[in-house]
Amino acid sequence: MKKHLFRIIAVLSAAVLLAGCAASRLRLGAAAAGGVYNAFGTAMAAQNSTIEVKQTAGSAANLRLLAGGYLQLAVAQSDMAQDAYDGSGIFSHESTERSFSAVAALYEEAVQVIVRADSGITTLEELQGCTLSVGEEESGTEQNAGQVLAACGLNNRLVHTVNLNYTDAAARLADGTIDAMFVTSGLHADALEQLSKTCAIRLLSVDGGVGARLLAAYPAYRAFVIPAGTYAGQGEDVWTVSVQALLLASNALSDETVQRLTARYFDSVDAVAAAVPVPLVTDPAVAAAQSVIPYHTGAAAYYTAQSITPAGPETGASPEQEAAA
Repeated sequence: MKKHLFRIIAVLSAAVLLAGCAASRLRLGAAAAGGVYNAFGTAMAAQNSTIEVKQTAGSAANLRLLAGGYLQLAVAQSDMAQDAYDGSGIFSHESTERSFSAVAALYEEAVQVIVRADSGITTLEELQGCTLSVGEEESGTEQNAGQVLAACGLNNRLVHTVNLNYTDAAARLADGTIDAMFVTSGLHADALEQLSKTCAIRLLSVDGGVGARLLAAYPAYRAFVIPAGTYAGQGEDVWTVSVQALLLASNALSDETVQRLTARYFDSVDAVAAAVPVPLVTDPAVAAAQSVIPYHTGAAAYYTAQSITPAGPETGASPEQEAAA
């Protein structure tokens, strides 16, 4: 009798556990409210009830939380994703290598360098001796700003850098507390839109020798143009470099789960695109062609079923493949 009772309890416990697993949600790391990452995550979750959006400090935090197992999905800059995947850069002493893979490229994030129009600063080199906001600490913006400054020979002895979020940096640029601010974001970043309406601004070009050095040194960078009229008072095209925003998935997720997730995403991508303030990649062939890290084998299975071959590095190993190895 006791043995039979124990079996019933065990079966009921297993049923409860399986029900919990079936109802479990995928945690997606976005960023703070008001940013494009958060807008994208919220829009994606609105189309997929299995996704739960988590606000984070941005790319670096997302990559650590994804590698640590707290997140199953995340949005991050491609250059930081590559560093985390390779265990290099700020991730060189952390266990993030090969723990995640790409699902889709989402949109371009331009490196934007902004000064007041009345500052007299027209080139990057003229930032020498200035106070610059380089984004929040350990953000993608901070990493990009450091690389741009190094490429034009401006080290910490030649410029003074401060870590500010975009809203605070815009306010301090407007009142003259700082001389310039770096922003790595999709175009029409809200902080810059608002700033350009209250304070005449100028975008500095990241091109010529500086751009060439960046493109040669960092595979994640691409040449990019910020079209005239993007911000109030911007009368000319401005050349710079950009990185991709990527949707990432933990390699602990099964191929079936990620394949289903990818299909669900592209089935609803037009609705997601309508809810974000930047031009989102909606063509699966383009989304499968722009990652600097491997695509998850589940995502690759979806693309293959659409007669699309994911470009770039070899696709990441699934848990089953890792176990077999």
